[in-house]
Amino acid sequence: MTANELQKRNEKADSLRVLQTDDGQFFVESSEGKILYSVAIGDSGDSCTCGDFAKNSKRDPDFKCKHILAVFNAIPRSAVQGAFFLGKQMPKLDERWITKIEGKEFVKYPGLLDLAHQQGISSIEVDIVQMPTAENGNFAVCRARVTSRIGETFTDVGDANPINCSSKVSKHLLRMASTRAIARALRSYTNVGMTALEELADFNEVIDERATHEHPKAQPKAARKPVSKTPAKTPASEPKAVAPPVAKKTPEKAAGQNPSKADAAPRMSEAQKRAIYNLSRRRGISVEQLGQMTLDAYGCQLENLTSGDASSFIRQLQQAA
Repeated sequence: MTANELQKRNEKADSLRVLQTDDGQFFVESSEGKILYSVAIGDSGDSCTCGDFAKNSKRDPDFKCKHILAVFNAIPRSAVQGAFFLGKQMPKLDERWITKIEGKEFVKYPGLLDLAHQQGISSIEVDIVQMPTAENGNFAVCRARVTSRIGETFTDVGDANPINCSSKVSKHLLRMASTRAIARALRSYTNVGMTALEELADFNEVIDERATHEHPKAQPKAARKPVSKTPAKTPASEPKAVAPPVAKKTPEKAAGQNPSKADAAPRMSEAQKRAIYNLSRRRGISVEQLGQMTLDAYGCQLENLTSGDASSFIRQLQQAA
C-alpha cells in the first residue's frame, strides 16, 4: 500500500465511530452507520470482519483496513465509546388491559390485539356462520382465523344474542359476535388463559346494581352510632329514654302501615336476569331445571327473586363446574 493510499484510508477511518464493550472487544461502525464490524487487536495480529480485510489480507498479512485504522486512531485520542449489548424484548401483556371482577381477572380485547402484534401476527379473518334473524332468535355466530407470521393458524367461534349481550350493544350483534370470535382466537394465539371481557354478558352492571342496593342499607347503621353514644353518657336515664319510643312505634306500624310493603326488598334487574339465563345456558341448565333450583334455594320462582338473592344465585352459577 502506497503512502498516498494509506493517507486516504486514514482520512476515511477518522470519521468512523469506534465502540468497545466491557470485555475489551472493539466494534467499528460502517460509513453508512448501518453495520458494525468486529475488530480484533492483539499481539498475534489484527483482524476485521469486513470484506475489504478478507480480500486483501490474503495477499498482504500486514494489511489494515479502515476499520482497524479507526481503532488505532481512536485509542490515543480517547475517542473510543462504550458499547453494550441490547437484550431482546419479549412480548408482554400490558397490565392496563387487565381488569378484575369479583376477584377474577379478565383481559380486554385491545390488550390481546397489542400482544398479538408484539408476537408478529400476520392476519385476522372473520367469516359469518349465522346471521341474526327473527327466526333464529337474533343469534349471530362468527368464526375468526388468526394467522401468525410463520403460517400457524388459530381458529375459534363467537356468538351474540340479546340475552348474552348488554342492552347497549344488542343492536350490533354481528359485530359483537365477530369481536368475541377474534378475542377467543387471539387468546389461543397469544397463550392467554384469562377470559376476554368482551366474552361476558352484563356482569359489570350486575355488580354496580348490587353496590347500589347494598349502599343505602349501610348508611343507617353509620347514622345510629352517634345516637347510641349519647344515652351512654347518662346511664340512669337510659331505661326511660329508650323504652317509651319502642312501645309507641310498634303499634303505629301495625295499624298504619302494610308490613309486607314496608319490608319488601327490590326485585332483580333485567341485567341480573340476563346474566342468570346466560350462565345457565353455558352450563347446560334447562329453563325447567333453573326454575326448580330457584324454588329449592329461595322458595320462589325465578321472576320473583330479590336483587340480593339474584346476586347470590349468579355467584353460585359462576362457581359451578
